[in-house]
Amino acid sequence: MLLDPDKTISRPELFDFHGVSMTHYFTDNWEAVQNFPARPDDILIATYPKAGESRNETVVTRLKRWDHQAPSSSGTTWVSCILDLLYFGQTSPERQTSIPIHERVPFLEIFAPSVALVGTDQAEKLPTTPRLIKTHFPVQFVPKSFWEQNCRMVYVARNAKDNMVSYFHFDRMVKVQPEAGDWKDYFQRFIKGKMVFGSWYDHVSGWWKKKQTYSNIHYMFFEDLVEDTGREIDKLCSFLGLSPSAEVKKQITGEVQFDTMKKNSMANYSTFPAMDFKISPFMRKGKVGDWKNHFTVAQNEEFDEDYRKKMKDSTLQFRSEI
Repeated sequence: MLLDPDKTISRPELFDFHGVSMTHYFTDNWEAVQNFPARPDDILIATYPKAGESRNETVVTRLKRWDHQAPSSSGTTWVSCILDLLYFGQTSPERQTSIPIHERVPFLEIFAPSVALVGTDQAEKLPTTPRLIKTHFPVQFVPKSFWEQNCRMVYVARNAKDNMVSYFHFDRMVKVQPEAGDWKDYFQRFIKGKMVFGSWYDHVSGWWKKKQTYSNIHYMFFEDLVEDTGREIDKLCSFLGLSPSAEVKKQITGEVQFDTMKKNSMANYSTFPAMDFKISPFMRKGKVGDWKNHFTVAQNEEFDEDYRKKMKDSTLQFRSEI
């Protein structure tokens, strides 16, 4: 039985870990994570963390100019549900209504044993083939066995502005993250890369560069998923070598729409012990471009100038609106 998270999880401090900002919840089990025995048919779902789905109503009242709809996640939960349905939706449909997504797709590096969250243990005990495993690691932290076994990996990237806004709201309600603080300070911290799992720029660019030499990475964009979920599921199936019927694809597309997932207690993280739902729910409404309701004109100008410098040599292209 899970213990009361109020008594067993405390906000961590950020520290430098092999050149990346991290917290102890993701480094305390480092040796076991790095020695994790991947299998050739494992599928690793990787994203930069995380994007919060909502905000506290007190904050909304105080900052009335902000829009009521916060963006959804960076795509981790979304793609996890899609993959779970593609592989097991027809053969084991009861999974969708009986096992939370964070157990079906465990978080490899999480280590909070006081609330029974040890990602390596959960992943090793998965009964499924393939095993679906998620990570927020920058590419250089991925355990070597995943590369040695030539595992398939699905990376989902989201535009930096929406990711920053979403991460801010997420940090406010999840207890394994440092305190978010106020928006102005958070904005500067994001630009400087002082975030758990490091710089957004390093993360998305590192995985993009690795894709050029490792063919088993499928690089997806959150904005593309919002724009045409069915099209992106088709691309994912092509990468995975799956051929579901048109009827099954239509069914999956319907089941992973935001409103459907929001109501599903097995997908909306309402059973996850490290989140404070008194502050906000995990999911509200998916949206691209919500950053416009948060960035001041001055912040937007500062961000764009910094972005151009950091991404000037990259072939990676993002859309901050659709």
